[in-house]
Amino acid sequence: MLDIKFIRDNADKVKKAIADKRIDLNLDMLLDADAKRRDLLTQLESLQAVKNQASKEIPKLQDAEKKAKLLEMKEVSEKSDALKSELGSFVETFERLMALVPNIPSPETPIGPDSSANVPWRYWNAQMGLVDPTKEANKVKDVPTKFDFTPQDHISLGKKLDLIDTEAGVKTSGFRGYYLKNEAVLIQYGLIWYCLKKMQSQGFTLMVPPALVREEALFGSGHFPSGREEIYQVEESRHIAVPTPAGNFVDPEANRQETFLAGTSEPALLAYYADKTLTEKDLPVKMCGVSSCYRSEIGSYGKDAKGVYRVHEFMKVEQVVLCKADIVESDKWLEGMREIAEGVLQDLKLPYRVLNICTGDMGAGKYKMYDVETWMPSKNEFGETHSDSNLTDWQARRLNLKYKTADGKTKYVYTLNNTVIASPRILIAILENYQQKDGSVIVPEVLRPFVGIDVIKPKP
Repeated sequence: MLDIKFIRDNADKVKKAIADKRIDLNLDMLLDADAKRRDLLTQLESLQAVKNQASKEIPKLQDAEKKAKLLEMKEVSEKSDALKSELGSFVETFERLMALVPNIPSPETPIGPDSSANVPWRYWNAQMGLVDPTKEANKVKDVPTKFDFTPQDHISLGKKLDLIDTEAGVKTSGFRGYYLKNEAVLIQYGLIWYCLKKMQSQGFTLMVPPALVREEALFGSGHFPSGREEIYQVEESRHIAVPTPAGNFVDPEANRQETFLAGTSEPALLAYYADKTLTEKDLPVKMCGVSSCYRSEIGSYGKDAKGVYRVHEFMKVEQVVLCKADIVESDKWLEGMREIAEGVLQDLKLPYRVLNICTGDMGAGKYKMYDVETWMPSKNEFGETHSDSNLTDWQARRLNLKYKTADGKTKYVYTLNNTVIASPRILIAILENYQQKDGSVIVPEVLRPFVGIDVIKPKP
């Protein structure tokens, strides 16, 4: 959410962001609702001032004058009630449209309609190290893993090594369901443990946040209202009213709120500080959450339908940072969080690339965004495994998350988030890049203490 004063003063800039990010929003309608809202509020304040003055005068008036004044105040109250009713409709329109206003993208963000306009600017593999495509374009082709045999995909490997069972998963859970088995389980939880220890060493507070969240948490993070179709809503069971010790009955439906399964721990981590005012010395706040995540993937029908690249349920370690309202500092955190994600992939010795995400692919709240994509041989392309975003104060305004500066001013914090690891998607890259000609899979060196073996071989 942007400051309405900023929107009024920079309407052309906001309109450009709306167009570049392909947001369905008429800014003139918002500005019109805002103007009418402010005009009605001014009228109501004027009427309230009249009523306040009258309340001081009436006790001093004679009966006839008092009667006339009371009659006059009745008319004022009726007019005030009518204005309040009119105001309500404009406030509803104003708040609904304000929730859709996107953040202004950074000057470095590419302008483009979709993922085709994302810009790769960094490649890596264990043999070559970092490759800059603007200086060493000829080396980019050598980054992906090369095989002297026809490689198998993770579905075939998972089945032959008894690691992944999608057939039983679909039977039990439905479309995109899966079971992880044997060493795949150890790899997944070894990865999570490894990443949690890495984040702890970086000074992040480790948290297991709730996967069930209320609507205000998802609105605060920006997943609502525009991303609502991707979120699972929980159908809660109904309960009968129960008596209290005082003999009254408590209706459990009276305070019942809708709950949802979060697609990432980001909303819950941010909501931990909602409606709070921190001090400048409290910043930066560094949180790392590990949780189960759930996504309906409605918008991806027919895409990546086989295997475990795009599933409804997965595990994820997420990092969130709250920092001062300073674009230079927040950009340093964006780069630092990206380096943590890259460090995980370098530890795993998996080839990857970094993309600068364009306006049409970055989401409404993003100021600047990177994706880190890992090489997946079966797709013969890089697939997204990490996402790193700077949202400036766009989320903080929705969450009412502020801090006091050293000189006593109150500002909204800047928020950032990034994927540390997400599984089972990362298992695709591990199984496929580490496969051998005989059908076995080498366990990445950093994960061997968790798996207990160096090579996963077909079961006898």
